[in-house]
Amino acid sequence: MPFDVGKPLLSCSALSVSVPGRLLVEKLQLELKRGELLAVLGQNGAGKTLSLLTLAGLRAAECGRVCIGEQELQHLPRREIARRLALLPQDVEDIFPATVMDTALIGRHPHIGQLRWENAQDRAIAARALQTMGLSELAGRDVLTLSGGERRRLAIAQVLTQQPDIYLLDEPSNHLDPQHQLDAMRVFRRAADAGAAVIASLHDINLAVRFADRCLLLFGDGRWQLGPSSAILTEACLSELFATPMEAVSWRSHTLFVAGNA
Repeated sequence: MPFDVGKPLLSCSALSVSVPGRLLVEKLQLELKRGELLAVLGQNGAGKTLSLLTLAGLRAAECGRVCIGEQELQHLPRREIARRLALLPQDVEDIFPATVMDTALIGRHPHIGQLRWENAQDRAIAARALQTMGLSELAGRDVLTLSGGERRRLAIAQVLTQQPDIYLLDEPSNHLDPQHQLDAMRVFRRAADAGAAVIASLHDINLAVRFADRCLLLFGDGRWQLGPSSAILTEACLSELFATPMEAVSWRSHTLFVAGNA
């Protein structure tokens, strides 16, 4: 790697996530360093989204702590957190008209002082992000006219414009066709390879197989399992995780997984 991996960019210790009457994740221990892409897998309702929100400091944990570097998240100002960590939610809702460029530029707000507007450098960063996501020609379009897939790619461009060290991605492939799913995952794989740290919740196991260094499996009852993708993505683990038989198939140099017959 062309960078110093060093200490974890993001970590949590004894972190528990719950909803009323149900413990979803119990005492999670996690360290995420530069260069890593971690996939989070689990059934609907297993706690993937809530865990990401908790790691982002947008939801209180049942117990435990989250740190960015060596600083506890709860002691950091939100602007400082936003300079270092970007969250891509599952869905975004646009209430007011805005251009695609102006929407991408929202990602620069943590880096801009309260009394100034975006400058040429900010706009250049946003333009590169739009180009990365194949949206340059739509820069002047009203965001309300975009398709669901185009809007998802714009949401990704917005977090790229933010230029954080840490990306928390909640179903980044949501609303995307197969080509753009792969394109989006390649973008974040490159970001990790360049020194960022990435956590992505995924429904597609095979995207995790192709792009993730490690996987975190959430079983929805407090249990979790963390390990290298090559070791943890097995028929037995995935069949238990998804409560349905999962079968491994060989494809080129990869092992992929499909749901088998119950």
